Amino acid sequence: MKRPPPRTLRGQLTTGLVTLLALACLTVGITTTLALRGFLLGRLDEQLRASGGRFAASLEHETEPDADNRPDTRGQADATFGARLLDGAVTRAAVVDGAADRPVRLTSRDRLALVNVPMDGNGHSIRLSSLGTYRVTAVQGDDQDSLITGLPLRPVEETVHRLEAVEAVVFGTALLVTGVAGALWVRVSLHPLHRVTARAAEVAGLPLASGEIAMPAPLPDTDPRTEVGRVGTALNDMLGHVEKALTSRQASEQRLRHFAADASHELRTPVANIRGHAELALRHHGPVPAEVRRALERVQGESQRMSRLVDDLLLLVRLDAGRPLAHEAVDLTLLILDATDDARAAGPGHHWLLDLPEEPVTVTGDSHRLQQAIGNLLANARTHTPPGTDVSITLTTHGSGVHVSVSDNGPGIPDEIRPEVFGRFVRADHARSRTNGSTGLGLAIVHAVITAHGGTATVTSRRGRTTFRLTLPH
Repeated sequence: MKRPPPRTLRGQLTTGLVTLLALACLTVGITTTLALRGFLLGRLDEQLRASGGRFAASLEHETEPDADNRPDTRGQADATFGARLLDGAVTRAAVVDGAADRPVRLTSRDRLALVNVPMDGNGHSIRLSSLGTYRVTAVQGDDQDSLITGLPLRPVEETVHRLEAVEAVVFGTALLVTGVAGALWVRVSLHPLHRVTARAAEVAGLPLASGEIAMPAPLPDTDPRTEVGRVGTALNDMLGHVEKALTSRQASEQRLRHFAADASHELRTPVANIRGHAELALRHHGPVPAEVRRALERVQGESQRMSRLVDDLLLLVRLDAGRPLAHEAVDLTLLILDATDDARAAGPGHHWLLDLPEEPVTVTGDSHRLQQAIGNLLANARTHTPPGTDVSITLTTHGSGVHVSVSDNGPGIPDEIRPEVFGRFVRADHARSRTNGSTGLGLAIVHAVITAHGGTATVTSRRGRTTFRLTLPH
């Protein structure tokens, strides 16, 4: 399996540094090796030209020579090769062995290689079966023959291989040391960038969507002369703008909460007075015109709806302000049974179905607020679905969570309001919501209550199937 390349900037810089050094070492190694080999071959060719084919010329006698006619090995290096060719055939070949010469047995391939050596006085490399690789040169003899003199290439090859081994050790050590030192250097150089990313990750983990947020301190030592310093400066500026925006938003929300709380408190008394006077007028024993009675009934109904709206607003204000809820053991099974009984009484035309576990399920929380949240879900299903709709309430436990699901097979939630269904004053049907007494805050209260208990509220909807799902910690 091919290993993927490093993705971090530090890994890429270190890898790039080592790769460039490796390419430089490879270039230097190849260049020095070729230069040394060429230099040694040049020296070898000079030695061959200096010999003048003297040893090869002394091999012209094919019979065993006497002492005066022995091949001339004087001044010849050990392992010097000589051969005499006449009419395209090798007549004799020998090699210097100490102070004497030693005949060389040639194969047909060796003879062909010797015949093909150009007679240009330059050096050429050939391989002889019994001797190995030789550097040879061919010159014209006095008897119209061809005289070939050669020196072994083994010393040259050994010297070149020794240089290659030394370069491999030196360059390998240099790459290892450079890789370690480069990684440390890159790590130190990118430390300011690490601070920037750590600070950005810290800000990304903050719950910026709600509540008062304490922004982290700005990054120190942001040098605008460096790229990392300019990034740090830009991040500090951005954090400053975000902090100002959050502070402004928090102040605006705080003013809105105070206004809602103050307005709700101020409205409770006059709404209660209007409601009381309407009820008192309706209990009058004397004759009351039908139009007046109808008007008084409307005043009474609207005052009751206004009272519920004020109560809901006050509850949301308390939840937004983080008012502590009660922490007691709540039997969700019993709570759902009671809420379903209330919903069945309010909506006898609906089919209320229960799916509860055999054993009671308990959670820690505020029983009154949880009952209100579940009751709001059931009221929402009853209000926004026609009579005859099946409404199913399911209670399950899974791991460390408790799940309450309220499903119906009604018309579903319109796509345009589904994303903000838990918002405040969100209504699917404005006209019907006002006639049935809905305040548009029921699902907002559900979401706020469940969130205050550390849980979540979600919804999925399509035509013929809508499910609200509440998750609470067990």
